[in-house]
Amino acid sequence: MCTGLFVSIGYGLIEGGPGSLLIAFTIYSCWLGLVNNCMAEMSIYMPVTGGWVRHGSKWVDEAFGFMLGYNFLLYELCLIPFEISALNLVLTFWRSDIPIWATSLACTVLYGILNITAVRWYGESEFWLAFGKVLLIGIVFMFTFITMVGGNPQHDAYGFRYWREPGSFAAYVTEGSLGRFQGFLGALFQAAFTIVGPEYLSMVAGEAVNPRKTMKSAFKTTYWRYGIFFIGGALCVGIVVPYNDAGLIEKLNGDGSGTGAASPYVVAMSNLGVEVLPHITNALLVTSIFSAGNSYVYCSTRSLYAMSIDGHAPKFFQKCTKNGVPIYAFIVPMLFSLISFLSISSGSAKVITWLANLTEASQLINYIGMCTVYLFFYRALKVQGISRDTLPYKGWWQPYCAWFGLATMILTVLFYGYTTFLTGWWNTGTFFSYYTMCFVSPILYIGWKVIKKTKVVKPEEADLIWERPLIEAYEATLIDDGSKGFWDDCAKAVGLRKRHKTDESIELSSPAS
Repeated sequence: MCTGLFVSIGYGLIEGGPGSLLIAFTIYSCWLGLVNNCMAEMSIYMPVTGGWVRHGSKWVDEAFGFMLGYNFLLYELCLIPFEISALNLVLTFWRSDIPIWATSLACTVLYGILNITAVRWYGESEFWLAFGKVLLIGIVFMFTFITMVGGNPQHDAYGFRYWREPGSFAAYVTEGSLGRFQGFLGALFQAAFTIVGPEYLSMVAGEAVNPRKTMKSAFKTTYWRYGIFFIGGALCVGIVVPYNDAGLIEKLNGDGSGTGAASPYVVAMSNLGVEVLPHITNALLVTSIFSAGNSYVYCSTRSLYAMSIDGHAPKFFQKCTKNGVPIYAFIVPMLFSLISFLSISSGSAKVITWLANLTEASQLINYIGMCTVYLFFYRALKVQGISRDTLPYKGWWQPYCAWFGLATMILTVLFYGYTTFLTGWWNTGTFFSYYTMCFVSPILYIGWKVIKKTKVVKPEEADLIWERPLIEAYEATLIDDGSKGFWDDCAKAVGLRKRHKTDESIELSSPAS
């Protein structure tokens, strides 16, 4: 998540310090790697539109898939105003008097224009905006290394100074060893919000070109992304700015009305007297955050449309424009974007905190659902006598990996709002922002199960054939175009490599179920 990696990560630094932040991001990356391992095996074996949500309906219980679908939908919908509020926050770097309502309205209108047109224009805009994200990551990594060895206006080779003073581990809530442990928990829960990945790969698997080949590469590179982007990002943040930096604390914990930078990187650049780079970084951050919100509008629209097709949402959400845009499904995320106007009265920083807490619970429930679906899938394979050695991709250390991943995600979702139960910390609104989805999800499952009288799928009755013949028939028609992945596509886009004539026909023939 772009906003989490470049803005919200500052909360983890403030609460835990650089040492706790690095350890927490490393541990959680490993935990999420367990979930990724489960998702890879299922999604490569059965790459269908809707991914793990439809896997849940088919292999666990229709009511379980219903719950997962709405949980994921609400997660995406809430991230739209979250990104807009974050955009309001980073814009204060230039001016503090930019009307919040104007930014919120502008984002809503632009999201509407980009998503109401043909999908090719959405794809084209997101493709080019992705360059900004890659460039931003490269800039902050290079900035960290160059400045820490003395390449800055102050000629100060500060190295790991901030790990010594004010220190590697910050105390949070209380003092002493307990406070430092609670600081680590704060950093860990921030990592749980920031680090994402396998859910989106699974969701798009059914529409990917040559899914079993491309998805295998995509899931494998996820581990590298965790190591380089998230763990590397946590290391860099802890190097360039101290956890007790007054400007960072004021911006992230204040009312969001003052001037300054929301990103720890921009704070560090300003502290070192770097004049131009903060503006470039903040500009790229604006485009990246805008791109993230745009993606959530698109994904939530398609999720609601797919749920309608499966009978989990009203049929009128299936109505599309001539351009193929689900018009009524599109209206829902547009309405959710209006939540960002709450920033006018409460401040962008506070709204970001509320929405982050709410979406983190949904995100963790998603991962709990993925591990649960995999355990049912694993059991069905075993009962039906299908060897995992025959699968297109075989995950490692199963089913123990799934069980351990399930346990870690359950513990995280149960305890990530523990501070509300501490003496003097109780706040009803904060409690519900943490745990609302923990109450809503079981209600969705039980309600649909009672209404539709669904049953848990027995392992011997699980449909492991499903769309496999269609997928294999599609793969048999493919022509290898020699594509090497994202960077190869980038080279084609800018004319550094020829695009084969078969590319477009292959993309258009991708199965959508």
